[in-house]
Amino acid sequence: MSDDFSMFSGKKKMDPEDYYESPDGYIVFTEKYHLKRGHCCKSGCRHCPYGFNGKTGKIKR
Repeated sequence: MSDDFSMFSGKKKMDPEDYYESPDGYIVFTEKYHLKRGHCCKSGCRHCPYGFNGKTGKIKR
């Protein structure tokens, strides 16, 4: 798999600490990446530092 995820971040290459590959082969963004991005995408990300709850659709601050 290529390390070019520019379609996600606007960067040519992502830092290794920004993501990892799950056992199922999915790209999982880390809390560090989400904080660098600077906002919640409201997608229910596994490492969301903003406290988004997918069931209620609200961000817990």
